[in-house]
Amino acid sequence: MNFETNTRKIVARLERDGWQRRDSGGHDIYKHPARPGRIIVPRHREQSIGVARSIAKVAGWQDKE
Repeated sequence: MNFETNTRKIVARLERDGWQRRDSGGHDIYKHPARPGRIIVPRHREQSIGVARSIAKVAGWQDKE
């Protein structure tokens, strides 16, 4: 599976899926009202493939495109 690494696209998809930004600083923290866990998104233009993979796993995007 190809993982999106562009931060703007990742954040847009998180927000579209119902994740809400809770904190900010050097990283944005997203929580979902119905799903467990949190997603930490570093403030960079592009995310490393490992960070993108971790975000996709917590967000439940593994089986989706």
